[in-house]
Amino acid sequence: MQAIEYDLIVTIVGKGWADEIVEASRKAGAEGGTIIYGRGTGIHEQKNFLGLVIEPEKEIILTVIEKTKTKPVLDAIIKAGKLEQPGTGIAFVTSLANVAGIVHRISN
Repeated sequence: MQAIEYDLIVTIVGKGWADEIVEASRKAGAEGGTIIYGRGTGIHEQKNFLGLVIEPEKEIILTVIEKTKTKPVLDAIIKAGKLEQPGTGIAFVTSLANVAGIVHRISN
């Protein structure tokens, strides 16, 4: 049996975009994702309102995907998150050397 190779797509967008990203990635072939909440610390991230610094809230979506599906899923994420536009977010892919816990993928 040949081992399946996986990638991890990491997507970081503003608060409120994660559900749209996950839905688009599912339609493109992903089985789901994990959403983590965070805050931005970049030089363009801080906003002032009445003299108070507002920390921008972020959503980080982690998508473990078979390498064969990475390109269409990443393309769907870019489109759904409007990542071609400045200041909307970032997505990147990293290869996974070992993956455990995806037992539903093993056939008997």
